[in-house]
Amino acid sequence: MFYTDGKLQFPVRVETPDPLFARALQQAIGGVEGEIRVAMQYFFQACGARGNPKFRDLLMNTAAEELGHIEMLATAVALNLEGAPVSVKDEVAADPVASAVIGGMNMKNLLSAGLSAMPVDSDGVPFNMSHIYASGNIAADMTANVAAESTGRVLAVRLFNLTNDPGKEMLSYLIARDTMHQNQWLAALEELGGPTGVFPIPNSFPQEKELQEFSYAYLGFQADGSAPAPGRWSEGPSVDGKGTYSTRSLEPIGEKPILGTAKPNSGAQAEQL
Repeated sequence: MFYTDGKLQFPVRVETPDPLFARALQQAIGGVEGEIRVAMQYFFQACGARGNPKFRDLLMNTAAEELGHIEMLATAVALNLEGAPVSVKDEVAADPVASAVIGGMNMKNLLSAGLSAMPVDSDGVPFNMSHIYASGNIAADMTANVAAESTGRVLAVRLFNLTNDPGKEMLSYLIARDTMHQNQWLAALEELGGPTGVFPIPNSFPQEKELQEFSYAYLGFQADGSAPAPGRWSEGPSVDGKGTYSTRSLEPIGEKPILGTAKPNSGAQAEQL
């Protein structure tokens, strides 16, 4: 069940409406780094979470929070567009071509949504649900969530630096929540066993069944055969504690692929049959 009391999670205010900033805020709603992405990602991860129910609760609670973030940002978009109608009319009268880029606003917000937010990114592209990662593996999902919150926080910081409106305090709040969410997913991974217990994912697959000479080898593909630049990933004990890193230049060990002839009636040339 989901409930609402009609109130925003955090105050949203805009002192100086800015259609261009409204367009930028759309990225935080429907962009690949945005709130629709994380809300749906955590929701579907929660729906498929098996095992200890506390992880499902963690995911579903955070999904509900992210829905509130969408509401906040959509309100901010509408408030930033409130001053647009007069300028739109003025520009259309003066120059119909220029009206397409009034203040940088996305005309979809006017033409399709009546000066309201939409489930689109800053270019007006609808959100693509293929960006939702819900694997059914709790550790893989938590790892993906750290990345999602990291890119989301990067976007929120960029938006924060784009405006001087005092209402940017809302973005300060969202940045703080991204900080918490990064940490909570890392804490969940720690509770699942940390690097030595979680990785490699899935830890349920016996490592003796993988080709272990390649399990912790950093492979170089320099054309001259030289070794790649070394790092923590190329020598010493592996982070998961189950191996030792090494570096090697990989010589091709496979053969050139030779496929069979084309099938009859497949549209191939006669020479391929």
